[in-house]
Amino acid sequence: MPGTVLVVKAAVGDQVQAGQPLLIVEAMKMEHTVTAPIAGVIAELPVRAGQQVAMDAMLAAITPEEA
Repeated sequence: MPGTVLVVKAAVGDQVQAGQPLLIVEAMKMEHTVTAPIAGVIAELPVRAGQQVAMDAMLAAITPEEA
């Protein structure tokens, strides 16, 4: 759903674990925490606090950990 990025809790190059909060988006007067779906390294994070985001916008890309 479209909304506004309130807080970005990670940066490109950060190592993240599955379930780790990456950012918080406000939509429909509610805060939604976006978490990492997998463990890995953040490859792209094209959003910043205060930015409006559209439905289906890419918020982050994670390169999976090597096995």
